Amino acid sequence: MKQEWKRFPLTLLLTAAVWVVCLMPVPETELSDVPMIDKWTHLVMYGGLTLVFWTELWRSRLPWPLGKRLAWGVAAPVVMSGIIELMQAYCTGGNRSGEWLDFVANALGVALGCTAGLLAFKWRRRC
Repeated sequence: MKQEWKRFPLTLLLTAAVWVVCLMPVPETELSDVPMIDKWTHLVMYGGLTLVFWTELWRSRLPWPLGKRLAWGVAAPVVMSGIIELMQAYCTGGNRSGEWLDFVANALGVALGCTAGLLAFKWRRRC
């Protein structure tokens, strides 16, 4: 059980991608004019990451207690989100800015990803 992390390859890949994307400078695109596009991006990014985690957790059939599932499937991505926002504010030399609304969008994405993962699990159990 010491190598449980090997059962989460996509989650680990997406987590690394989130760190890279969130700490690199944002290029100007045609989508920059879309209102709240960055908040939607955060919501989808963290929702997708969380959904992938829950999917891999259900597929792995690890006998984790509820507390461990919630710690890794809810608390960890929200805490990671907060750390990234602080790093954007203080460690990117002005290339990025940490925003509380980004943190809220991230947390909402985590909640939606968890909900979607739970619903998918329940639906799959019925089949």
